[in-house]
Amino acid sequence: MIEGVLRHCTDIEIDKQYVDSHGQSEVAFAFCELLGFSLMPRLKAIAQQKLYLPDNDMCSELHNLTPVLKKHPINWELISQQYDQMAKFATALQKGTASAESILNRFTRNNRQHPTYQALAELGRAVKTIFLCEYLHSEEIRHEIHEALNVVENCNSTVDFIFFARGNEISSNQLEAQELSILSLHLLQVCLVYVNTIMIQQVLAEPKMMNKMREEDFRALTPLIYGHITPYGSFDLDMNRRLFPENDNLLMAA
Repeated sequence: MIEGVLRHCTDIEIDKQYVDSHGQSEVAFAFCELLGFSLMPRLKAIAQQKLYLPDNDMCSELHNLTPVLKKHPINWELISQQYDQMAKFATALQKGTASAESILNRFTRNNRQHPTYQALAELGRAVKTIFLCEYLHSEEIRHEIHEALNVVENCNSTVDFIFFARGNEISSNQLEAQELSILSLHLLQVCLVYVNTIMIQQVLAEPKMMNKMREEDFRALTPLIYGHITPYGSFDLDMNRRLFPENDNLLMAA
């Protein structure tokens, strides 16, 4: 997730990253905070989440929240002591001098005694507590996360549709065969997006259809659709003939 946000080969500046429950952890919250974007997970087991207090003095003010409060507050002193180390690792991630996998492998539950891991966990708990309060308080945030993840699920379903053989799994254990399968998948996905984009542009070029579009329709617009395609049979491809050449300028403008 972190690697994808930092190196996505586009000019987009990402300020939020939506993930499912398994895509978040306290260390992930800490690194996202240090790297300058918000981690927005959809938490299925919300009833099992706990909140951390900034100090013990607040316990007496929050009697109704006692069942969901952790006994120990955030250790701000540890965060302060290890801040330079945390910033060093975050900078290495941002600059690409180390991969996210290699750095995060150092900070797993098997290495809980590492002081920098402990500081990252403390910072992550503070950030996650703020997120949980906003998540529970705001229905709009919950809708935003759910809608964003629906887009991701739609992308995953498209990949499953294209890569339909053998249960959508790479069956070979040879690196060359695996690479060929993924490259073929990417090629088919790009072709699907290209053809669908042309078709959508043709439809929206008609004023009657464009006038029917509302804000939520544009937000849901995507070229990753496949309901009009059958994955079976043979297809003739003429490499000497372009698809709708009159729409090339529109496609380039888009």
